[in-house]
Amino acid sequence: MTRITAGKVELEVDSLGDPAHPAVVLIAGLGFQLIDWPISFCEDLVDAGYRVIRIDNRDIGLSEKLDDLGIPDLGAILEDKREGKISSVPYRLGDMAEDVAAVLDGLDIERAHIVGMSMGGMIAQLFAFQFSARCISLTSIMSSSSDSTLPGPSPAATEIMSSAPQSQEMLDIVQFGLRVNEVIGSPGFRWDRTELIKHIQTCFNRSYSPAGYMRQYAAVMAAPSRREILEGIAAPALVIHGDADPLLALACGEDVANHIPGATFVQVSGMGHDLSPALCSHFSELLIPHFKAADS
Repeated sequence: MTRITAGKVELEVDSLGDPAHPAVVLIAGLGFQLIDWPISFCEDLVDAGYRVIRIDNRDIGLSEKLDDLGIPDLGAILEDKREGKISSVPYRLGDMAEDVAAVLDGLDIERAHIVGMSMGGMIAQLFAFQFSARCISLTSIMSSSSDSTLPGPSPAATEIMSSAPQSQEMLDIVQFGLRVNEVIGSPGFRWDRTELIKHIQTCFNRSYSPAGYMRQYAAVMAAPSRREILEGIAAPALVIHGDADPLLALACGEDVANHIPGATFVQVSGMGHDLSPALCSHFSELLIPHFKAADS
């Protein structure tokens, strides 16, 4: 692990593999820490000849918490979105894309394969546009263009994502995490329950930042449509989405792929909205050929 300053924000970064090999940057989703990318998945990429960079996004994990920015009013942001207004938020997804560029600078990496899941996919899309010369390839996983015409979450997903643990104690955090995974997780790639409990406990002990989650959520909610931006992406793009995703419907992934010139779209049967180890093993089979083709 290493600490890198991105502008005025300090970010925690993990690097695996030979620094001389092509770099792959993994950008986590809303509230996810770098350890949410399973180490077995990272090792698959390392074994294929890549250097893997995992990042704790700002406000999450061991990266700096921006508590001085306060807690945003998500209801007001949603109302602004409905009315087509631009909300004032602590920071935007574009700022987080700049964080990724700063990480590459800090590690003296000129170009990299950029991979993001969910919110991380949104950040990856922006990076591929804003820093096109530094993006060897783009992979957007279970993400969206944020266009307002796209379908929203299922009622069950909306209910669980708008709820909260009963307390800030470990037991209640674990029970809530299990309920979330039951609702939005992948029915065809289920976690082993014991391993999932252990993982939730590890994440809680490493860092628990509800306020940081809220500020990240505000950035996602306030994001305008990226359709025009997607149309300007020149990097080879792979878009992966599940047919069982109740949080971001399959149409959201299809929309991303439809607006990136030449993008490859892969629909995964039984995939919901999580990063179970079984699912990431499948990702390896999809990503490595994508990287190799872009390298050549």
